[in-house]
Amino acid sequence: MRIKQISVSGLFGIFDHVIPLNMDERITIIHGPNGFGKTAILRILNSFFNSRYADLRAIPFRNFRVEFDDTTSVEIIKNSENADGSETNNIGFNFYNHDSKPAYFALKQPDREVFISYGSDNSIRLREQIYPLIFRDCSTERTLSLEDSVEVYDSLSSSKLKLKEEPDWLEKLKDNIHIRLIESQRLLNVFPNRSSRRSAETPSMLSTVSAYSDELAKLMQDKFKEYGTTSQSLDRTFPVRVVKQQPSTDLTDEQLRYQLYELEATRSRLIEVGLLDKDEDAEFQIQPQDIDESTKNALSVYVEDVGKKLSVFAEIATKIDLLRKIINNKFAYSYKEINFSKEKGFVVTTSYGSSLSNSKTLLPTDLSSGEQHELVLLYELLFKVQPNSLVLIDEPELSLHVGWQVQFLKDLQDITQLADLNILMATHSPDIIQDRWDLTVELKGPHK
Repeated sequence: MRIKQISVSGLFGIFDHVIPLNMDERITIIHGPNGFGKTAILRILNSFFNSRYADLRAIPFRNFRVEFDDTTSVEIIKNSENADGSETNNIGFNFYNHDSKPAYFALKQPDREVFISYGSDNSIRLREQIYPLIFRDCSTERTLSLEDSVEVYDSLSSSKLKLKEEPDWLEKLKDNIHIRLIESQRLLNVFPNRSSRRSAETPSMLSTVSAYSDELAKLMQDKFKEYGTTSQSLDRTFPVRVVKQQPSTDLTDEQLRYQLYELEATRSRLIEVGLLDKDEDAEFQIQPQDIDESTKNALSVYVEDVGKKLSVFAEIATKIDLLRKIINNKFAYSYKEINFSKEKGFVVTTSYGSSLSNSKTLLPTDLSSGEQHELVLLYELLFKVQPNSLVLIDEPELSLHVGWQVQFLKDLQDITQLADLNILMATHSPDIIQDRWDLTVELKGPHK
Protein backbone atom coordinates (compact mmCIF):
# COMPACT_ATOMS: atom_id res chain seq x y z
CA MET A 1 0.00 0.00 0.00
CA ARG A 2 1.52 3.29 -1.14
CA ILE A 3 0.48 6.93 -1.19
CA LYS A 4 -0.47 7.97 -4.72
CA GLN A 5 -1.52 11.60 -4.28
CA ILE A 6 -1.85 14.24 -1.59
CA SER A 7 -3.85 17.46 -1.71
CA VAL A 8 -4.48 20.33 0.65
CA SER A 9 -6.96 23.18 0.61
CA GLY A 10 -6.98 26.34 2.69
CA LEU A 11 -3.33 26.02 3.69
CA PHE A 12 -2.55 29.16 5.73
CA GLY A 13 -6.02 30.23 4.60
CA ILE A 14 -4.61 30.90 1.10
CA PHE A 15 -3.23 27.92 -0.84
CA ASP A 16 -4.71 24.87 -2.53
CA HIS A 17 -2.18 22.29 -3.75
CA VAL A 18 -2.42 18.90 -5.47
CA ILE A 19 0.71 16.71 -5.47
CA PRO A 20 0.68 13.44 -7.45
CA LEU A 21 3.56 11.18 -6.41
CA ASN A 22 5.86 9.56 -8.97
CA MET A 23 4.93 5.89 -8.54
CA ASP A 24 7.48 4.51 -11.02
CA GLU A 25 10.75 6.24 -10.10
CA ARG A 26 9.56 6.68 -6.50
CA ILE A 27 11.03 10.18 -6.11
CA THR A 28 8.84 13.29 -6.11
CA ILE A 29 10.23 16.81 -5.72
CA ILE A 30 8.07 19.75 -4.69
CA HIS A 31 9.35 23.26 -5.26
CA GLY A 32 8.01 26.77 -5.10
CA PRO A 33 8.55 30.17 -3.47
CA ASN A 34 9.09 30.56 0.27
CA GLY A 35 5.83 30.61 2.20
CA PHE A 36 3.83 28.46 -0.23
CA GLY A 37 3.70 25.51 2.21
CA LYS A 38 6.37 22.99 1.18
CA THR A 39 7.52 22.28 4.73
CA ALA A 40 3.97 22.50 6.09
CA ILE A 41 2.79 19.75 3.72
CA LEU A 42 5.60 17.44 4.85
CA ARG A 43 4.80 18.16 8.49
CA ILE A 44 1.08 17.49 8.06
CA LEU A 45 1.83 14.09 6.50
CA ASN A 46 4.31 13.23 9.23
CA SER A 47 2.01 14.49 12.00
CA PHE A 48 -0.97 12.43 10.89
CA PHE A 49 0.77 9.11 10.25
CA ASN A 50 2.93 9.36 13.39
CA SER A 51 0.12 10.60 15.68
CA ARG A 52 1.77 13.97 16.34
CA TYR A 53 -1.51 15.76 16.68
CA ALA A 54 -0.07 18.88 18.31
CA ASP A 55 1.66 19.66 14.99
CA LEU A 56 -1.55 18.94 13.14
CA ARG A 57 -3.42 21.45 15.28
CA ALA A 58 -0.69 24.05 14.94
CA ILE A 59 -0.63 24.16 11.11
CA PRO A 60 -3.54 26.16 9.63
CA PHE A 61 -5.38 24.36 6.83
CA ARG A 62 -8.96 23.44 6.00
CA ASN A 63 -8.73 20.02 4.38
CA PHE A 64 -5.92 17.55 3.70
CA ARG A 65 -6.48 14.40 1.62
CA VAL A 66 -4.24 11.37 1.06
CA GLU A 67 -5.06 8.91 -1.74
CA PHE A 68 -3.61 5.40 -1.85
CA ASP A 69 -2.82 3.06 -4.72
CA ASP A 70 -5.59 0.64 -3.65
CA THR A 71 -8.24 3.38 -4.36
CA THR A 72 -8.84 4.09 -0.65
CA SER A 73 -8.22 7.55 0.81
CA VAL A 74 -8.21 9.44 4.09
CA GLU A 75 -9.31 13.02 4.64
CA ILE A 76 -8.29 15.33 7.49
CA ILE A 77 -10.78 18.10 8.21
CA LYS A 78 -10.18 21.06 10.49
CA ASN A 79 -13.07 23.12 11.86
CA SER A 80 -11.99 26.57 12.90
CA GLU A 81 -15.22 27.55 14.69
CA ASN A 82 -18.21 26.04 16.41
CA ALA A 83 -21.81 26.47 15.27
CA ASP A 84 -22.18 29.44 17.62
CA GLY A 85 -19.20 31.18 15.97
CA SER A 86 -16.74 30.60 18.79
CA GLU A 87 -13.24 29.53 17.87
CA THR A 88 -12.24 25.88 18.09
CA ASN A 89 -9.51 23.61 16.80
CA ASN A 90 -11.36 20.37 16.19
CA ILE A 91 -9.97 17.78 13.79
CA GLY A 92 -11.88 14.99 12.09
CA PHE A 93 -10.73 12.08 9.94
CA ASN A 94 -12.74 10.42 7.16
CA PHE A 95 -11.59 7.11 5.73
CA TYR A 96 -13.03 6.20 2.32
CA ASN A 97 -12.87 2.47 1.61
CA HIS A 98 -14.09 1.88 -1.94
CA ASP A 99 -17.89 2.17 -2.10
CA SER A 100 -18.63 1.68 1.60
CA LYS A 101 -19.76 4.45 3.93
CA PRO A 102 -16.76 6.49 5.14
CA ALA A 103 -15.47 5.77 8.64
CA TYR A 104 -15.20 8.89 10.79
CA PHE A 105 -13.12 9.74 13.83
CA ALA A 106 -13.10 13.06 15.70
CA LEU A 107 -9.90 13.93 17.52
CA LYS A 108 -10.65 15.32 20.95
CA GLN A 109 -8.85 18.24 22.49
CA PRO A 110 -6.13 16.90 24.83
CA ASP A 111 -7.27 16.39 28.40
CA ARG A 112 -5.13 17.06 31.45
CA GLU A 113 -3.79 13.50 31.34
CA VAL A 114 -2.55 11.87 28.14
CA PHE A 115 -2.52 8.08 27.89
CA ILE A 116 -0.03 6.41 25.58
CA SER A 117 -0.35 2.75 24.60
CA TYR A 118 2.69 0.45 24.54
CA GLY A 119 0.70 -2.43 23.11
CA SER A 120 -2.79 -3.75 22.65
CA ASP A 121 -3.50 -4.25 26.35
CA ASN A 122 -0.97 -2.14 28.19
CA SER A 123 -1.06 1.61 28.72
CA ILE A 124 0.64 3.83 31.27
CA ARG A 125 0.39 7.50 32.17
CA LEU A 126 3.63 8.97 30.86
CA ARG A 127 2.99 12.66 30.98
CA GLU A 128 0.87 15.26 32.71
CA GLN A 129 0.00 18.39 30.77
CA ILE A 130 1.12 21.60 32.47
CA TYR A 131 0.50 23.99 29.57
CA PRO A 132 -0.85 23.54 26.04
CA LEU A 133 1.62 21.33 24.12
CA ILE A 134 4.00 21.09 27.10
CA PHE A 135 4.27 17.84 29.08
CA ARG A 136 6.12 16.64 32.17
CA ASP A 137 7.51 13.13 32.43
CA CYS A 138 5.98 11.74 35.60
CA SER A 139 9.00 9.60 36.46
CA THR A 140 11.76 12.13 35.83
CA GLU A 141 9.99 15.51 36.23
CA ARG A 142 11.58 16.71 32.98
CA THR A 143 9.53 19.10 30.86
CA LEU A 144 9.20 18.37 27.14
CA SER A 145 7.21 19.49 24.15
CA LEU A 146 4.73 16.94 22.85
CA GLU A 147 6.83 16.35 19.74
CA ASP A 148 10.00 15.72 21.73
CA SER A 149 8.24 13.51 24.26
CA VAL A 150 6.61 11.36 21.60
CA GLU A 151 9.93 10.96 19.76
CA VAL A 152 11.85 10.08 22.91
CA TYR A 153 9.33 7.65 24.34
CA ASP A 154 8.65 6.09 20.95
CA SER A 155 12.37 5.22 20.74
CA LEU A 156 12.09 3.39 24.07
CA SER A 157 9.35 1.11 22.79
CA SER A 158 9.46 -1.59 20.16
CA SER A 159 6.03 -0.54 18.91
CA LYS A 160 4.68 2.78 17.74
CA LEU A 161 3.08 5.04 20.30
CA LYS A 162 -0.60 5.59 19.62
CA LEU A 163 -3.28 7.55 21.38
CA LYS A 164 -5.45 5.03 23.19
CA GLU A 165 -8.61 6.46 21.66
CA GLU A 166 -7.66 5.84 18.02
CA PRO A 167 -10.11 3.49 16.22
CA ASP A 168 -8.99 0.19 14.71
CA TRP A 169 -9.22 1.42 11.11
CA LEU A 170 -6.89 4.32 11.88
CA GLU A 171 -4.33 2.12 13.64
CA LYS A 172 -4.42 -0.35 10.74
CA LEU A 173 -3.90 2.45 8.22
CA LYS A 174 -0.89 3.76 10.13
CA ASP A 175 0.53 0.25 10.43
CA ASN A 176 0.44 -0.06 6.63
CA ILE A 177 1.89 3.36 5.80
CA HIS A 178 5.30 4.24 7.24
CA ILE A 179 6.40 7.87 7.16
CA ARG A 180 9.70 9.35 8.28
CA LEU A 181 10.42 13.07 8.20
CA ILE A 182 14.03 14.21 7.85
CA GLU A 183 13.86 17.86 8.83
CA SER A 184 16.07 20.74 7.75
CA GLN A 185 17.47 20.99 11.29
CA ARG A 186 19.41 17.74 11.46
CA LEU A 187 22.56 18.41 13.45
CA LEU A 188 21.06 18.41 16.96
CA ASN A 189 18.34 16.08 18.16
CA VAL A 190 16.69 14.68 21.25
CA PHE A 191 17.89 11.20 22.19
CA PRO A 192 17.16 9.01 25.22
CA ASN A 193 19.93 8.82 27.79
CA ARG A 194 20.62 5.11 28.10
CA SER A 195 23.29 5.36 30.78
CA SER A 196 20.81 4.46 33.51
CA ARG A 197 18.13 1.85 33.93
CA ARG A 198 15.10 1.99 31.65
CA SER A 199 12.67 3.48 34.14
CA ALA A 200 14.95 6.47 34.66
CA GLU A 201 15.93 7.11 31.05
CA THR A 202 15.79 10.80 30.27
CA PRO A 203 16.08 12.63 26.97
CA SER A 204 19.09 14.74 26.13
CA MET A 205 19.93 17.12 23.30
CA LEU A 206 22.90 15.56 21.52
CA SER A 207 24.89 15.98 18.34
CA THR A 208 23.08 13.81 15.81
CA VAL A 209 26.27 12.72 14.04
CA SER A 210 27.78 11.52 17.34
CA ALA A 211 24.60 9.69 18.32
CA TYR A 212 24.43 7.96 14.93
CA SER A 213 28.10 7.00 15.17
CA ASP A 214 27.42 5.28 18.49
CA GLU A 215 24.28 3.69 17.08
CA LEU A 216 26.12 2.22 14.08
CA ALA A 217 28.81 0.80 16.36
CA LYS A 218 26.07 -0.94 18.33
CA LEU A 219 24.47 -2.31 15.14
CA MET A 220 27.85 -3.67 13.99
CA GLN A 221 28.51 -5.24 17.41
CA ASP A 222 25.10 -6.92 17.38
CA LYS A 223 25.76 -8.40 13.94
CA PHE A 224 29.18 -9.62 15.05
CA LYS A 225 27.58 -11.34 18.04
CA GLU A 226 25.05 -12.97 15.71
CA TYR A 227 27.94 -14.09 13.50
CA GLY A 228 29.65 -15.63 16.53
CA THR A 229 26.51 -17.49 17.60
CA THR A 230 25.99 -18.85 14.08
CA SER A 231 29.65 -19.87 13.85
CA GLN A 232 29.56 -21.75 17.15
CA SER A 233 26.43 -23.63 16.14
CA LEU A 234 27.86 -24.69 12.77
CA ASP A 235 31.35 -25.50 14.05
CA ARG A 236 29.91 -27.78 16.74
CA THR A 237 28.28 -30.04 14.16
CA PHE A 238 30.89 -29.68 11.39
CA PRO A 239 32.68 -33.04 11.91
CA VAL A 240 29.43 -35.00 11.95
CA ARG A 241 28.17 -33.33 8.80
CA VAL A 242 31.47 -33.95 6.98
CA VAL A 243 31.27 -37.66 7.81
CA LYS A 244 27.66 -37.87 6.65
CA GLN A 245 28.22 -35.81 3.51
CA GLN A 246 27.61 -37.87 0.39
CA PRO A 247 30.16 -37.50 -2.44
CA SER A 248 28.93 -35.07 -5.08
CA THR A 249 29.57 -35.90 -8.70
CA ASP A 250 28.10 -32.58 -9.84
CA LEU A 251 30.62 -30.34 -8.03
CA THR A 252 33.81 -29.97 -10.05
CA ASP A 253 37.19 -29.00 -8.64
CA GLU A 254 37.03 -25.75 -10.60
CA GLN A 255 33.63 -24.86 -9.16
CA LEU A 256 34.89 -25.55 -5.65
CA ARG A 257 37.92 -23.32 -6.15
CA TYR A 258 35.67 -20.54 -7.47
CA GLN A 259 33.38 -20.81 -4.43
CA LEU A 260 36.40 -20.56 -2.12
CA TYR A 261 37.60 -17.52 -4.05
CA GLU A 262 34.17 -15.88 -3.68
CA LEU A 263 34.16 -16.52 0.07
CA GLU A 264 37.55 -14.87 0.45
CA ALA A 265 36.39 -11.89 -1.59
CA THR A 266 33.34 -11.54 0.65
CA ARG A 267 35.48 -11.84 3.78
CA SER A 268 37.88 -9.18 2.48
CA ARG A 269 34.95 -6.86 1.79
CA LEU A 270 33.63 -7.35 5.34
CA ILE A 271 37.08 -6.57 6.75
CA GLU A 272 37.21 -3.43 4.59
CA VAL A 273 33.92 -2.08 5.95
CA GLY A 274 34.87 -2.89 9.55
CA LEU A 275 32.55 -5.81 10.27
CA LEU A 276 35.32 -8.43 10.55
CA ASP A 277 38.78 -8.10 12.03
CA LYS A 278 41.73 -8.67 9.73
CA ASP A 279 43.09 -12.17 10.16
CA GLU A 280 46.31 -13.07 8.39
CA ASP A 281 45.47 -16.78 8.63
CA ALA A 282 42.00 -16.35 7.17
CA GLU A 283 42.98 -16.96 3.55
CA PHE A 284 42.26 -20.47 2.44
CA GLN A 285 44.19 -21.27 -0.70
CA ILE A 286 43.85 -24.71 -2.24
CA GLN A 287 46.28 -26.06 -4.79
CA PRO A 288 44.92 -28.28 -7.60
CA GLN A 289 46.79 -31.33 -6.34
CA ASP A 290 45.33 -30.94 -2.85
CA ILE A 291 41.77 -31.80 -3.89
CA ASP A 292 40.62 -35.38 -3.85
CA GLU A 293 37.21 -36.91 -3.12
CA SER A 294 37.63 -36.83 0.68
CA THR A 295 38.80 -33.23 0.81
CA LYS A 296 36.12 -32.24 -1.69
CA ASN A 297 33.41 -33.45 0.67
CA ALA A 298 34.92 -31.56 3.61
CA LEU A 299 35.43 -28.43 1.55
CA SER A 300 31.88 -28.46 0.21
CA VAL A 301 30.54 -28.49 3.80
CA TYR A 302 33.05 -25.76 4.73
CA VAL A 303 31.94 -23.57 1.81
CA GLU A 304 28.29 -23.95 2.79
CA ASP A 305 29.00 -23.16 6.44
CA VAL A 306 31.12 -20.09 5.77
CA GLY A 307 28.48 -18.82 3.37
CA LYS A 308 25.85 -19.08 6.13
CA LYS A 309 28.15 -17.32 8.62
CA LEU A 310 28.99 -14.43 6.33
CA SER A 311 25.38 -14.02 5.16
CA VAL A 312 24.62 -12.57 8.61
CA PHE A 313 26.43 -9.41 7.47
CA ALA A 314 24.93 -9.18 3.97
CA GLU A 315 22.41 -6.38 4.48
CA ILE A 316 24.39 -4.15 6.82
CA ALA A 317 27.59 -4.60 4.77
CA THR A 318 25.85 -3.47 1.58
CA LYS A 319 24.51 -0.37 3.33
CA ILE A 320 27.84 0.52 4.94
CA ASP A 321 29.60 0.00 1.61
CA LEU A 322 27.25 2.39 -0.20
CA LEU A 323 27.45 4.97 2.60
CA ARG A 324 31.25 4.76 2.55
CA LYS A 325 31.37 5.12 -1.24
CA ILE A 326 29.07 8.18 -1.36
CA ILE A 327 30.60 9.96 1.64
CA ASN A 328 34.22 9.43 0.60
CA ASN A 329 33.41 10.77 -2.84
CA LYS A 330 32.24 13.95 -1.09
CA PHE A 331 34.96 14.10 1.57
CA ALA A 332 37.83 13.70 -0.88
CA TYR A 333 37.76 17.43 -1.67
CA SER A 334 38.71 18.25 1.94
CA TYR A 335 41.29 15.44 2.25
CA LYS A 336 39.10 13.41 4.61
CA GLU A 337 38.08 9.78 4.57
CA ILE A 338 35.45 7.87 6.51
CA ASN A 339 35.70 4.25 7.61
CA PHE A 340 33.76 2.26 10.17
CA SER A 341 34.52 0.12 13.20
CA LYS A 342 32.57 -1.93 15.72
CA GLU A 343 34.13 0.07 18.54
CA LYS A 344 33.69 3.65 17.31
CA GLY A 345 31.16 3.63 14.50
CA PHE A 346 32.26 6.51 12.24
CA VAL A 347 36.05 6.76 11.94
CA VAL A 348 37.04 9.97 10.15
CA THR A 349 40.68 10.58 9.22
CA THR A 350 42.57 13.29 7.38
CA SER A 351 45.97 12.88 5.78
CA TYR A 352 46.58 16.37 4.43
CA GLY A 353 50.21 17.36 4.92
CA SER A 354 51.17 13.93 6.28
CA SER A 355 51.64 10.38 5.10
CA LEU A 356 48.78 7.90 5.21
CA SER A 357 50.48 6.09 8.10
CA ASN A 358 50.41 9.32 10.13
CA SER A 359 46.84 10.32 9.32
CA LYS A 360 44.95 12.20 12.00
CA THR A 361 41.70 10.87 13.44
CA LEU A 362 38.87 13.38 13.76
CA LEU A 363 35.74 13.27 15.88
CA PRO A 364 32.48 13.17 13.88
CA THR A 365 31.67 16.59 15.35
CA ASP A 366 34.89 17.96 13.83
CA LEU A 367 33.28 17.69 10.40
CA SER A 368 31.88 20.85 8.81
CA SER A 369 28.14 21.51 9.06
CA GLY A 370 27.70 20.51 5.41
CA GLU A 371 29.61 17.26 5.92
CA GLN A 372 27.56 16.47 9.01
CA HIS A 373 24.30 17.24 7.19
CA GLU A 374 25.22 14.88 4.36
CA LEU A 375 26.37 12.08 6.67
CA VAL A 376 23.29 12.35 8.92
CA LEU A 377 20.88 12.45 5.97
CA LEU A 378 22.40 9.44 4.20
CA TYR A 379 22.67 7.46 7.43
CA GLU A 380 18.99 8.05 8.18
CA LEU A 381 17.97 6.91 4.71
CA LEU A 382 20.04 3.72 4.92
CA PHE A 383 19.70 2.71 8.56
CA LYS A 384 16.73 4.47 10.17
CA VAL A 385 13.92 3.84 7.69
CA GLN A 386 12.14 0.54 7.14
CA PRO A 387 11.58 -0.71 3.57
CA ASN A 388 8.67 0.67 1.52
CA SER A 389 8.44 3.79 3.70
CA LEU A 390 7.72 7.24 2.36
CA VAL A 391 10.61 9.47 3.42
CA LEU A 392 9.96 13.21 3.62
CA ILE A 393 13.13 15.28 3.15
CA ASP A 394 13.03 19.00 3.83
CA GLU A 395 15.68 21.14 2.12
CA PRO A 396 18.35 18.51 1.38
CA GLU A 397 20.53 21.28 -0.08
CA LEU A 398 21.09 22.82 3.37
CA SER A 399 24.80 23.61 3.88
CA LEU A 400 25.78 21.70 0.73
CA HIS A 401 27.93 23.37 -1.90
CA VAL A 402 26.80 23.24 -5.52
CA GLY A 403 28.94 20.22 -6.46
CA TRP A 404 27.29 18.09 -3.79
CA GLN A 405 23.83 19.32 -4.76
CA VAL A 406 24.42 18.29 -8.38
CA GLN A 407 25.31 14.75 -7.26
CA PHE A 408 22.55 14.45 -4.65
CA LEU A 409 19.74 13.09 -6.82
CA LYS A 410 21.92 10.33 -8.29
CA ASP A 411 23.05 9.30 -4.80
CA LEU A 412 19.43 9.34 -3.66
CA GLN A 413 18.39 7.05 -6.52
CA ASP A 414 21.09 4.53 -5.55
CA ILE A 415 19.89 4.58 -1.94
CA THR A 416 16.18 4.27 -2.74
CA GLN A 417 16.85 1.21 -4.89
CA LEU A 418 18.95 -0.46 -2.19
CA ALA A 419 16.72 0.46 0.77
CA ASP A 420 13.37 0.13 -1.08
CA LEU A 421 12.13 3.65 -0.27
CA ASN A 422 9.77 6.26 -1.68
CA ILE A 423 10.86 9.89 -1.45
CA LEU A 424 8.96 13.17 -1.25
CA MET A 425 11.31 16.10 -0.86
CA ALA A 426 10.97 19.85 -0.76
CA THR A 427 13.74 21.99 -2.22
CA HIS A 428 14.53 25.47 -3.50
CA SER A 429 17.59 24.31 -5.40
CA PRO A 430 17.62 23.87 -9.19
CA ASP A 431 21.03 22.25 -8.74
CA ILE A 432 19.33 19.40 -6.85
CA ILE A 433 16.79 18.97 -9.66
CA GLN A 434 19.25 19.28 -12.55
CA ASP A 435 17.46 18.04 -15.69
CA ARG A 436 14.88 15.93 -13.81
CA TRP A 437 12.00 18.40 -13.93
CA ASP A 438 9.78 15.43 -14.80
CA LEU A 439 10.02 14.44 -11.11
CA THR A 440 8.85 17.84 -9.87
CA VAL A 441 5.57 19.39 -8.79
CA GLU A 442 5.47 23.18 -8.56
CA LEU A 443 3.45 24.78 -5.78
CA LYS A 444 1.63 27.81 -7.13
CA GLY A 445 -0.26 30.71 -5.62
CA PRO A 446 -4.05 31.12 -5.67
CA HIS A 447 -5.74 31.72 -9.01
CA LYS A 448 -6.62 35.37 -9.55
